[in-house]
Amino acid sequence: MERVSTERLPAAGKLAAWNAIYSSRMSTVEFNAADQQKFAAELSVAQLGPVRLARLSVDDCSVERRKTHIMRDSTRLYTLLLQAKGSSTFYHCGNEARLSEGDFMLCDLGLPHLFETKHPSVTIMVRMPPDVLRDYLPTPEQFCGLRLERTVGMASTAGAIVQNLSDNLFGGGVQTGFETRIARYLLEMISMSYVAGYEPVLKGSAVQWQRRNSIIRYIEDNLRDPGLTATSIAEGLGLSPRYVRNIFAMNGEKVLAYVLRRRLEECARQMLRSGVERAYVDRDRVLVGLQ
Repeated sequence: MERVSTERLPAAGKLAAWNAIYSSRMSTVEFNAADQQKFAAELSVAQLGPVRLARLSVDDCSVERRKTHIMRDSTRLYTLLLQAKGSSTFYHCGNEARLSEGDFMLCDLGLPHLFETKHPSVTIMVRMPPDVLRDYLPTPEQFCGLRLERTVGMASTAGAIVQNLSDNLFGGGVQTGFETRIARYLLEMISMSYVAGYEPVLKGSAVQWQRRNSIIRYIEDNLRDPGLTATSIAEGLGLSPRYVRNIFAMNGEKVLAYVLRRRLEECARQMLRSGVERAYVDRDRVLVGLQ
C-alpha cells in the first residue's frame, strides 16, 4: 500500500508536482484547481488480487485526460469509479454523468475524459485490464460514461463493500489470500447492477459496441479537424459510411450530431477555463473544428 499527498509540497509549483506524482502512480492526467496554492489532494493505492484499488481525495478541481496523455500512456485499462463522498461530474464517451454519493461510473482510460468537482470529494477507483472486466461485463464499451445509480440492482451493496475494502485495505485489515476472491465477488455484483440498469435500453452485439467505441476514439482524436464527417471517419477506420452511421445510431444519436455536440462542449469548457464571458470565434483561429 502506498499513500501520497500534497501536504509537504511547496505552494509554488504544487499543482505541477502533484500532476507528476499522480501520473507516475495511476495514469497521465492534468489536475487544474481554482486556487493552485491552496489545492489539497491525497491518493492511496493498493493491489487487490487482479484489480488495483485507489482512493483519491481532492478539493475543488478538475482532472482531465486528453489525447496527448493517452499517446504517452497507452496501456488499456478500465476504471470503475465510486463517488464515496461529495459529488462530481464526469464527461466521457459523449456522456455527462452527475455522480452523487454511492453512484458508480465506468471509464475507459484509452479514451479522453474529464472529472470536475466544486467541493471536497472522495472517489474510490477499481482499476483492471480489459480481459478481467470482460469476464463479468462482456461489452463494457456500452456502459462507459453512464451513471450507475446506487439504487439500481446491487449497486448500493457493491458500494458499501468498496468503501469497507478501502478502509480495511488502506488500514492493513484485508487478510492475505482472499484478495482475488473478494475482487471477483465485487466485480460480479457491479456487472449484475449494470446489466439490470441498462440492458433493457441498450441494444447491439459486443462487436458493434466495440466498433462504436472505435468511432468515438477516432472522433475524439480528430475533433479539431473541420473536415470531420461520417465519410472521413469511415475512410480513416476502413469502414463504409453507411456502416458507421448505423453503428453509431444504436443509442439514438447521429454521428454529425455527436461531433457538433462535442465541439460545442469543448468550446464552452475552454471559455470557462479562460474566464471568458463573451467570445467571438475567429474563423482562422478555430480551436475545435467549428466553422
